[in-house]
Amino acid sequence: MTTPARRVVVLQAGLGQPSSTALLAHRLGSATSDALLERGLESDVRVVDLRDHAQALASTLLTGFATGALREDLDALAAADAVIAVTPVYQASFSGLFKTFVDVVDEGSLRGTPVLMAATAGTARHSLVLEHAMRPMFAYLKAVTVPTAVFAASEDWGSAGTVDQGLETRIRVAAGELADLVSGGSAPRPRVDDFTAPEGFEELLRRA
Repeated sequence: MTTPARRVVVLQAGLGQPSSTALLAHRLGSATSDALLERGLESDVRVVDLRDHAQALASTLLTGFATGALREDLDALAAADAVIAVTPVYQASFSGLFKTFVDVVDEGSLRGTPVLMAATAGTARHSLVLEHAMRPMFAYLKAVTVPTAVFAASEDWGSAGTVDQGLETRIRVAAGELADLVSGGSAPRPRVDDFTAPEGFEELLRRA
C-alpha cells in the first residue's frame, strides 16, 4: 500500500517581496522535504504567505468568521502533519501579522502537531525571541516544537540568497528533527478532539 504524502504547511510572515523571512521559509520547507525523502516519505509542502491574508485577518478578528483563501489555509493548517513557522522580529517579538494569524487559528488545530520555529532579524541580538516568545506560545497551543529553532540575522546571508555554513547547518539539523517527528508513525498524525466523546455526568460524579 502506498504511504500517503506528509502534509507540511510553511507559515511565513515576511512583508517584503522578496524578504529574508520568505527565503528562510522556503529553504526550511525544501530541507524538510529532503529529510522526509531520506526517511522514505514523500511530502506535500504548502507555503502560506501571511501578507496575502492581512485584510482578511482584520475582518476575521471583527466578525469571528474566516472565509475564502484564509479559511482554506486554516483548514490546511489543521490537517497538517508538520508546520514550519517563520516570522520577522519586530519590537523584540514576533510580528503583529504573525500573531494575528495565530489569534484566528481554530482552537485545538495545532494540538500534537510537530512545529519547527524560525525567525529573522537584522542582528543576532534578537535570537532569544525564539525561546522567550515563540516556544511558549506554541507550548500553550499544545504543539510539539523541535529542539532546534533557526534564527537568521543579516550577516547569515550572502549574495544571491546564499547562506553561511552555520545557518545551513542549523537548517539541516532542524529539518531533520522535524522529519524524525513526522516519520515516527506509519500513517499521518490522527486528529484528536477532546470533546468527541464527553464523559457522562454520572461517571464524573462517581470519580469525584
